[in-house]
Amino acid sequence: MATIKIDGREIPFEQGETIIKAAHRAGIDIPHYCWHPGLSVAANCRMCLVEVAPPPGRPAMQLDILRWDPEKKDYVPARKPKLVPACQQACAPGMEVLSEGSDHVEEARGAVQELLLLNHPVDCPICDQAGECRLQDYWLEHQGTGKRMQQEVVHKPKAVDFGPTIVYDAERCIICTRCVRFTAEVAKDPVLSVRERGNLNEIVVSPGRELDHDYTLMTEHVCPVGALTSKDFRFKARVWFLRSARTVCQGCATGCNAYLDYDPRSNVPHRHRPRDNEEVNKYWMCDEGMLSYRRAVEGRLGTALVGGEDASLEEALAAAKDQLAGIKDDPSRVAIVLSAQHSNEDNFALLKLARTFIGAKDLYVSGRPLGRGDKILMSEDKNPNTLGVMQLAGAPAPKPIAALFDAIKAGKYSFVIALGAEIEVDAKDAESALSKLKGVVTIAAHDGPLARAAHVALPATAWAEADGTYVNRQGLAQKSERALKPRGDARPGWELVAKLGKELGYAMTEKTLADVRRAMTPEAPLASRDADRAAKPEVSA
Repeated sequence: MATIKIDGREIPFEQGETIIKAAHRAGIDIPHYCWHPGLSVAANCRMCLVEVAPPPGRPAMQLDILRWDPEKKDYVPARKPKLVPACQQACAPGMEVLSEGSDHVEEARGAVQELLLLNHPVDCPICDQAGECRLQDYWLEHQGTGKRMQQEVVHKPKAVDFGPTIVYDAERCIICTRCVRFTAEVAKDPVLSVRERGNLNEIVVSPGRELDHDYTLMTEHVCPVGALTSKDFRFKARVWFLRSARTVCQGCATGCNAYLDYDPRSNVPHRHRPRDNEEVNKYWMCDEGMLSYRRAVEGRLGTALVGGEDASLEEALAAAKDQLAGIKDDPSRVAIVLSAQHSNEDNFALLKLARTFIGAKDLYVSGRPLGRGDKILMSEDKNPNTLGVMQLAGAPAPKPIAALFDAIKAGKYSFVIALGAEIEVDAKDAESALSKLKGVVTIAAHDGPLARAAHVALPATAWAEADGTYVNRQGLAQKSERALKPRGDARPGWELVAKLGKELGYAMTEKTLADVRRAMTPEAPLASRDADRAAKPEVSA
């Protein structure tokens, strides 16, 4: 593979790559605002200017300039290498690039930074981007001087409502056009554009429209400054108080790689944002996925329920033992419900209890009903682990939960042990069918129809409160990290299954998540290709 040199370091590049793309792939950060690896090149911010020595045999590009001479106290003619934007300049074999250590480059970047800040308001203390704003970072790195312009700044509209989710502050905008390009190229809804020229530029929404497609929060996420802000996150938290966990989006079967940002002091999640992975979601997430973090705390089953009343975990396990008395007499009268909302580890533990100890063979799967999808990221399957459940269960595949209720009405089952609370059918039908059984035990994170209809409901941790593995629609097994502390009496689903098994008199020996994963490996490898390994270096905002 051909190479170029960046600051003396050999960097391989692929045919057609630009300098900044090759540098980004190698983990070298060339300062930039308008460039994004998933968008077309605009080359309008000029922050990525670099000095390029051409390959041998080609003349160097020179620029005639006037340079201030402090001794003569006058401008004198000078020649300098012409600087080029790294986002636009294609790589060529033998090319040498200076990004750091060049006085000419540093001077140019400082001038660009000063120009961008001429009319920028000094409202960092109230700006949601503070703490992760490249205007702040680059001022320290490349300018570090006070403002020289003494005239009144150009005032522009503030707090402009762009739509249901986004607010725009034109005074903070540097017209990098990332948002404009994203809506046109990725979201396929070119609703944003630029009006006026020079320092009167601002971003506007098309007349008669709102920014209301399915990727509006991503439009805000690509903004490198505080011009676009999310109504969901606006004025809610300071980023330096937040911690991040590497998670998998629970919004649908795509399994977008994400970061869950949470406040460890209050144990509250504040936002979900994309984690770069070329194989799964590239650099993007949809609005549903970015707002799915709310389900980690909303609608939770915080305590065990026995007959619909709160109970301790010990009382609930004892009640479950009573409810399932007689389960060993005829395994064919037991139905097992797996959950496409729960992790591989939770489902594996229930499968082991069903097949190894109880002897039950009839499997069903619960989950959220189908929803709207698109050709970008959104899947119609709104469950993160449908394929994982199918792979674990093997043949015959688990049946839809609607078939379970039909079988109950026909008198086929006496007992049901279920994972999850979501169902795809009417809740009243479920309650009516389950009320005919001798024993129904559910292990669920949320207060859904299955949890309300069960005789005993055990509180499981939500996806953000436990490590877990989820298999997306491509068949990639991806690990999601724990971020939050469990709420109430919640315990990991696999742990509750083990406790239930022990209560029933079975030798469920798994005590840790590592034990469960070791037991899973021979039967169902966690990942043929762990998508985390395919993740590329993160793109700066």
